[in-house]
Parts: sequence; structure tokens; C-alpha cells
Amino acid sequence: MQELKEAIARDGVCIGQDIVKVDMFLNHRIDTGLMFRMGEELAKRFADAKPDLILTVEASGIALALTTARAMGDVPVLFAKKAATVVQSPDVAQASVYSFTHKRENIIRVDKKFLPKGSRVLIVDDFLADGQACQGMMALCAQTGCEVIGIGIGIEKGFMPGGKNIRAMGVNIQSLAVVTGIEDGKILLADD
Repeated sequence: MQELKEAIARDGVCIGQDIVKVDMFLNHRIDTGLMFRMGEELAKRFADAKPDLILTVEASGIALALTTARAMGDVPVLFAKKAATVVQSPDVAQASVYSFTHKRENIIRVDKKFLPKGSRVLIVDDFLADGQACQGMMALCAQTGCEVIGIGIGIEKGFMPGGKNIRAMGVNIQSLAVVTGIEDGKILLADD
């Protein structure tokens, strides 16, 4: 998606050789127009998949999941929570996920009644790096008997193993922008 790639080139910041910081427009401060256009693009790419719901993980995946859901005709959005609450049902699906960005292990969980058996699920997230979040959400779907019909990603770090590993499982991943590396403080992007 050209507009997203231009935003990454203009506003993205490199930290070391593996961090792409895009909090100016994607996951701290949000460029709402861009976010809605990203959702529209993911909706086009998965139009034939006909998901029953969209699954993401809190917190930064929620905005892209919502805009995608809206563009798909108001499909429900479910987000996996990273912390248990006193009001949460004890009947949850859960998976352990290591956060590349936060450098810590999280247990993500969803109430099973919100991820009904047989549902066709589109997973959406803002970033794909090592693939832990996506694999964790796939595990939640497996625990509840749901079918993952694809994964929509805002920005994929193509130089990290997540996308390759998940594609090797036969999962359709659609990434709106792919970072191929960081060189001399510059973010390198794949051509479409």
C-alpha cells in the first residue's frame, strides 16, 4: 500500500537493526484517515474469505481490526486480552505469547463464548515480526474449534521469521507494507 509505505519512509524511525518505530501515525498517535484506508485495503484483500469475526490482540492491533471490520460491513471484532480481570469468565482460551516489542511473555486470553466453534476468523494486527502474536491467536482459534481464514497485517518485518514461518503452515498472510531491512539508519521497503 503506497500511502502506508510513504508514511513509513517519512515518519518511521529505526532503533538498532530490528525496531521500526511508527508510533507517530500507527500505534500511539493514529492517523485516522490512513488507518481507515488500511482497513479498506485489508477488506478488499479478504473480501472473498467472508469472516464471521476479526480477532486481534490488545492494544495496538485494535484500531486496524476495527477499520477492517467496518470496511467488511461491520464484522464483529474480538481482542485477546493480556491480563485477567475479575469480571472475565473462567471459561477462556489462552496462549503464551512473547512480545518482541515489550520483551516479555504475555498470556493472551479470550472468553470462549466470544469465539464460537466453527467461526471463520480473520486475524488482524498492526505488526508481524517474529510471529508470536499471530501464532498465539491461531492457538486460541484452534482451542475453540475455529477456522483461521487469513491474517491481515499493517507492517511486516520481512527480514524476521514470523511471516515465513506462518506462510509455511499454509496461512494466507496479506501485509500492507513489508520492511526488508534497516540499513544505515534507513528503513528499507519491498516493492509491491
